[in-house]
Amino acid sequence: MSDERIESQWWFNEKTHAVEQGPQSPQRDRIGPFATREDAANALDRIRENNERADAEDR
Repeated sequence: MSDERIESQWWFNEKTHAVEQGPQSPQRDRIGPFATREDAANALDRIRENNERADAEDR
């Protein structure tokens, strides 16, 4: 991925719960990349939904 494209992506910082454009914080603290700010802001909800779906499939 080119530097320009990376800078235009969005991340959710799991440590601070902040949405960041471009990789601003250490990789270990970031979830992403996401195409939009809104997608990054909803990262934890998306992860929770995916986990619940996977748990239901395991039953």
